[in-house]
Amino acid sequence: MTPLLAAAPPAPETPPHTGGLLLLLDGTAGLLTVAALGIVLLLVLIIKVRLQPFVALLAVSIAVGLSAGLSVTELFGTVQRSTSVSMIESGMGGILGHVAIIIGLGTMLGAILEVSGGAEALSTRLLNLFGEKRAPLAMGLTGLIFGIPVFFDVGIFVLAPIVYAAAKRSGKSILLYCMPLLAGLSMTHAFLPPHPGPVAAAGLFKVDLGWVILMGIVVGIPAVLAAWAYAAWIGKRLFVPVPQDMLEAADEAKAAVAEERAARRAAARSTGTDTTVTHKGAPGTLATTPHPEDYAEEPVPLPTVFLIIGTPLLLILAATFSSIALDPSTFRSVIEFFGHPFVALTIALLMAYYLLGIRRGWSRKSLETVSTSSLKPVGNILLVVGAGGVFGAVLKGSGIADALADTFNDVGLPVIVLAYLISVVLRVAQGSATVAIVTTAGIVVPLVEGQDLSQAHLALVIMAISAGSIFASHVNDGGFWIVAKYFGISERDTLKSWTVLETVLSVAGFVMAAALSVFI
Repeated sequence: MTPLLAAAPPAPETPPHTGGLLLLLDGTAGLLTVAALGIVLLLVLIIKVRLQPFVALLAVSIAVGLSAGLSVTELFGTVQRSTSVSMIESGMGGILGHVAIIIGLGTMLGAILEVSGGAEALSTRLLNLFGEKRAPLAMGLTGLIFGIPVFFDVGIFVLAPIVYAAAKRSGKSILLYCMPLLAGLSMTHAFLPPHPGPVAAAGLFKVDLGWVILMGIVVGIPAVLAAWAYAAWIGKRLFVPVPQDMLEAADEAKAAVAEERAARRAAARSTGTDTTVTHKGAPGTLATTPHPEDYAEEPVPLPTVFLIIGTPLLLILAATFSSIALDPSTFRSVIEFFGHPFVALTIALLMAYYLLGIRRGWSRKSLETVSTSSLKPVGNILLVVGAGGVFGAVLKGSGIADALADTFNDVGLPVIVLAYLISVVLRVAQGSATVAIVTTAGIVVPLVEGQDLSQAHLALVIMAISAGSIFASHVNDGGFWIVAKYFGISERDTLKSWTVLETVLSVAGFVMAAALSVFI
């Protein structure tokens, strides 16, 4: 007996949402068009319109979502309580819940090291240890070590006077000393937590920071060695004199700090609250004029600097590998507790408060002031990272991410190569390394989902993205102008030195990451 109703043919595959541009271009073609137009719009807003990156990312995320057919409710949720989840809120909160604490703690730690003189103690000791002939190597190691807890531009501001002094004493090109320093600072900024780029990428890829630290070291060390080799080569071929105005400004700043310290101590003597030994006075009398020792700050012991910087790194690495080497136990739980990034960085910060602050005579108010002021420039970074999380959530929720994943898989290139190339294009086009990382991560995360890649391999993908984010720093990058103006280098010579140095660091880092990915 023939059935009265024949079975309906299978419905053709359609995007998860309809509307926007998808009404004109159906299916995967429409989704890819939305993605391409969204990235172009993002670049135009940042480069041409000069719109703040946070605002640009948020605006483009909304435009892409609506164009891909997402409803207002899906994007923003509803005023009343309901089961709908706002993509903007979940994207922003999902990434910042992990990143904000780490960046905040790392920033305060770096500020205490900076203001206490830890950087100067480190660089001075290394210069004395290596001697004048190997001063460029000492500057490179200073940038590498001190760059772990502080941001790139802060490292330049703090360490530049030491570069001026070394170059002035030798009479050689300042490039010979500043380029190794910049390579060390740039490597740590690109590849190692607690810097915003690798931390944000780790949050988006859901990779333990221990793996990111390990792969950052393994990939970053060969990359920085290659950059140091180029720095030595270009430093002997391009002579750039020490900028006299910067030397004078540095001397004036040091003199102002010394005068303030001397006045404070003299005031303490006059009121009888100072406990230091009096000078040139009869027993029991108090001096009211500044003395030479009033201007001197007790040097920071170098082992203390290494202890504070190394403690969180070792704790995080121990926690990461305890999950591999140890069976579940109380001992493993203790290691994982102290090795959690939140706990490890809190311990390091408290150590810095005591060892570099309270033990050396800082008041609690001074510690609070330094910590609070250090957080002021962090707001912009966190907003950009959060907006990048929104962009990634919209790409995924609208189905664009799946369409991109299918298309890139058809291209045949390994994910790690695609990640690097996308990051390079975004970096060269708009200049910001952080924007390049968070945008690339939002595009690449869906490409690795379902591939069952190990944490180590995902960390190498993050390294490739980070390497691409520092490629060819040029005139649209704020770092380019900081380097040029702070070290008195012409734009042409900055392109020959700094831009090429960043390119060498980027390519060498990617080559290392790609080579390791074959075996991991």
